[in-house]
Amino acid sequence: MAKKEFTYYGKRVDELKELSIDDFAQISTAKIRRKIKRGFTEEQKKLLRKIRFGKKDVETHCRDMLILPEMIGMTIKVHNGKSFEPVAIIPEMIGHSLGEFSLTRKKLQHSAPGVGASRSSQSVSVK
Repeated sequence: MAKKEFTYYGKRVDELKELSIDDFAQISTAKIRRKIKRGFTEEQKKLLRKIRFGKKDVETHCRDMLILPEMIGMTIKVHNGKSFEPVAIIPEMIGHSLGEFSLTRKKLQHSAPGVGASRSSQSVSVK
């Protein structure tokens, strides 16, 4: 069975990469269209320039940057509050923001309850 090719509103990846940002906005959802229409911040424009000039090791604090078709195939390091986490951009990420893929909180895993935590812990022997 052949793998199904990715399409975004009827466009293949190579067709998406050829579109201008305004043309991409026309085929996207209202949220993306509105964000593009309002314009990018200076920090986001700086990030786009780095990406377009093919700079390697792009690091950014722009967690709200929209993932555009021209970013497909790149690895961008996104700051999570403590360190820069690498995010490999794949076609399915188009239209999402960079921050969605670099989590700011770790998964919390509890161990056994401590002594005095509940009435049942009185019967547990203390070593």
